[in-house]
Amino acid sequence: MTESVDSLLTILESRRPWVALTGAGISSASGIPTYRNHKGTWLGSQPIQHDEFISDSSKRQRYWSRSALGWPRVAAAQPNESHAALVKFEQAGLLAGVITQNVDRLHQRAGSQRVIDLHGRLDQVKCLDCSHVTSREAIQNWLERHNTLPNPSSLTLRPDGDADLPAHYVSDFHVPQCRACGGVVMPEVVFFGGAVPGPVVDECYQMIDASEGMLVVGSSLSVYSGLRFCRYAVDQGKPLIILNQGQTRADDLCTHKFSSSPFTLMAQCADYFLFNKQEPIHG
Repeated sequence: MTESVDSLLTILESRRPWVALTGAGISSASGIPTYRNHKGTWLGSQPIQHDEFISDSSKRQRYWSRSALGWPRVAAAQPNESHAALVKFEQAGLLAGVITQNVDRLHQRAGSQRVIDLHGRLDQVKCLDCSHVTSREAIQNWLERHNTLPNPSSLTLRPDGDADLPAHYVSDFHVPQCRACGGVVMPEVVFFGGAVPGPVVDECYQMIDASEGMLVVGSSLSVYSGLRFCRYAVDQGKPLIILNQGQTRADDLCTHKFSSSPFTLMAQCADYFLFNKQEPIHG
């Protein structure tokens, strides 16, 4: 074990419970691409904005055509050792819960018991008119029956079930409608430009209030919806620990930062806590 493991163990043992705020980086090892690289540079095309999806039928065509190719990868993704590490922290009584900016539900599939999906969940689709909820898998079956899709192996997959797609596929694409009322359907996620529902924000603040500190795992905190919780925790006098490869917008706020193999570091610490070893970790 490295000195960094000892350092993180000392910090985590100094108080409990912690609350974890996770981002796209934690799911990258599961095969789900991230929006930005380690330097914070945006990768790929800009995502569709919330208002665009609601008001522009061509934007919905673009979204669903690309999602039809990207969703299978998200659906097939499996939790990785970082998701498992947070489960072990929870089982050891070290973690009060997880606030995740991801929409892939991998924390729940890994076994985390208390998870707040800050930006919603990609596996459900809701009608904007009658609120009928359909599984994303059912929508995928409809899309594949009503459209001819290109071979995904020739395409570049993007975060959150998106994919780059030639323009002519988009213009001819058949878009799903609500099976109950024929209305516009939208994934139950917070699109860029959209607002996180107030009750969800309140639940996050309550989870932070009930914790003794915050861990940021795999997020550059480029989006304000996550950054505000870091600021809130610091304002409450709670330590902020960042485990992320690359810069974040809270680097000037954090108490400690681990950027060298942070996920491996966390996994090693989680094993220690789960098995409750009494001897010091060295070597």
